Amino acid sequence: MSEKRLKRQKIKKKLFSKNRLVILNEDTFEEMFSLRLTLMNVFVVATIGAVLIIFVTTYIIAFTPLREYIPGYASTDLKKKAVELTLKSDSLEQAMKRNNQYVESIKKVLNGDLEYAKLNIDSIIVAEKIDPEAADLQPSENELELRKEVESKTKKN
Repeated sequence: MSEKRLKRQKIKKKLFSKNRLVILNEDTFEEMFSLRLTLMNVFVVATIGAVLIIFVTTYIIAFTPLREYIPGYASTDLKKKAVELTLKSDSLEQAMKRNNQYVESIKKVLNGDLEYAKLNIDSIIVAEKIDPEAADLQPSENELELRKEVESKTKKN
């Protein structure tokens, strides 16, 4: 136990013993700068400096346009363009589906399976859109019975 205590005291003595840092002019040996330091002060200043450098670097990367040059970060313009292109591709898919339905209906007319009166691109577009006000949203009798069964089963559990 005493050896550990002696080692701790030696380390403490080394950390807190005062040393002088002197900067001299080599030609004239004139003292240019002088500091009294302890080893603990040097460690504290070095640690604070390292943490400060890390903080500033992280701030610069996170909140400035420099982050776009780091692999893995996408630019905001690129994200906006990706959203716009996604919306355009969705609308093009819908238009393609409508055109395919129209072509299929033309094929049916040519084969004699469908009357011409039902063949119109506008009717396909209108049939594709559902009017929420015209839709019957009232539950059927079967659905009401199923709801009652589920409620009774949950009350039992």
